[in-house]
Amino acid sequence: MAYELKTKETDNSVLEFIEHVDSDKKREDAYQLLDIFAETTGYEAKMWGPSIIGFGSYHYKYASGHEGDAPLVGFSPRKAKISLYFAPGDTKRDQLLSKFGKHTTGKACVYIIELADIDVDVLKALIAESVKFLQETYPDQ
Repeated sequence: MAYELKTKETDNSVLEFIEHVDSDKKREDAYQLLDIFAETTGYEAKMWGPSIIGFGSYHYKYASGHEGDAPLVGFSPRKAKISLYFAPGDTKRDQLLSKFGKHTTGKACVYIIELADIDVDVLKALIAESVKFLQETYPDQ
């Protein structure tokens, strides 16, 4: 049975999504993140699923046969924290995160409470490294 991905690129408006973020501070941070990610990647922001703002995309295929498409990098201004999406498996990620500022991590996500808690230059390095890593790992894009 084929596994259907829930998080796919949509035609929904990124700006409309940000405008509906409840917290004024999170909305302000989301607009700043939008500029930082777009400027650093050179890609236009697209909505992925109902709540992820992604930049660029790549097609992955695992040894198990599972495959799909995902944004190269992205973020989501969620209620509790802002989720930042970088490449899972990138060996330089931990080194960069050690200089990042106040954050927590999950499997593929890095969580921050607000932009003021982190070093924006390190964020830009994380974004650039993630894009580079994924483009090298999945070169046939």
